[in-house]
Amino acid sequence: MTHRIAIIGGGTGGVVLANNLAERLAPEIDAGEVAVSLFNDGEDHIYKPVWLYVAFGQREPADGRRPLAELVDDRVDLRIERVDDIDTEEKTLSAGGGTVGYDSLVIATGSQMDTESIDGLDEGGYHFYGESASTELRDELLSFTEGHLVLSVIGNPHMCPVAPLEFVMMADDWFRSRGLREDIDITYTYPIMRTHGNEHIAEWARPRLAERDIAVETMFNAEAIDPSDGMLTSMEGTELDYDLLVTIPPHTGSDLITQAGLGETGWVDVDSHTLEATEFDDVYAIGDAAAIGVPKAGSAAHYQANVVAKRLTSTVRDQQPTATYDGKTLCFVETGMDEATYVSFDYNNDPSPGRPSRTLHWSKLAYNESYWLTARGLL
Repeated sequence: MTHRIAIIGGGTGGVVLANNLAERLAPEIDAGEVAVSLFNDGEDHIYKPVWLYVAFGQREPADGRRPLAELVDDRVDLRIERVDDIDTEEKTLSAGGGTVGYDSLVIATGSQMDTESIDGLDEGGYHFYGESASTELRDELLSFTEGHLVLSVIGNPHMCPVAPLEFVMMADDWFRSRGLREDIDITYTYPIMRTHGNEHIAEWARPRLAERDIAVETMFNAEAIDPSDGMLTSMEGTELDYDLLVTIPPHTGSDLITQAGLGETGWVDVDSHTLEATEFDDVYAIGDAAAIGVPKAGSAAHYQANVVAKRLTSTVRDQQPTATYDGKTLCFVETGMDEATYVSFDYNNDPSPGRPSRTLHWSKLAYNESYWLTARGLL
């Protein structure tokens, strides 16, 4: 019988996994012993880190978009269909108006924006977590010449945990280069008693924000936004007036996960090392969809995809899976418009940001360009 592997989600984790499996299991696929299917509800694959650069006019949205058909190995059955439901007992998916069976399932559905959970968020704030959102923010930034810019981290966890810090440091540098910084105040808010969820990154960031004259409000949990008065109010009772509000919106998991009973919050509980669902047989979750406490970052999804590919290959070949994920995550951190640092960490090693440099900035830009080869499994 053919072993059917279904992957839901054509983001970084899903595409890297599909291509990895196509290479590892090429003999079995060619012999009809294995079938790999990748389901996505759109034709394009999106490289989301590009959106931050779009906001500052450094990239165009098209730079972060490629047709999935160009990235996915021909041995993979690419299905541009929305999966509407999952039955883990019958091992079936509802997609494209029909039912599809699977033997192994990998959920890589990513994160979604929830801009309706905060009063006034849709009308009063901008963000850079989408193509149209980043272009709208770009236009607003270009016309912003004086006043108070507030970056408020409202949702946590969220995609790319260092992105809020990157944004305010890039904005500071960008306004300085245009001779506008003296007329623009910048405030950064975070919902706990430090500047970042990871205490080591927070310790690194605090003095750097101070030296750039970026004000910080910690323990600020945004509750409401009044666009007419330009006022952001926290649950703690703090009020911040603003002229331009940039937010990190609340993130949720996929509605599919909740609807299928795989996770009440939209994330799937998995073993932190094997990435197998803790309550369902033959189900894995990777990337943002996996509730394991590591950052919701593309690099984490990439490393996890490699682990799951090895485990599924062992399963198909009737071998005991031994590959495990160690929590590895690597992120570049832009510290301005032409300098960056990076952090690398795992379950046992804490992040330790290095000295920012132009070399690391250009390394980040080079990776952005070469990402498409990585997604195709060529790097």
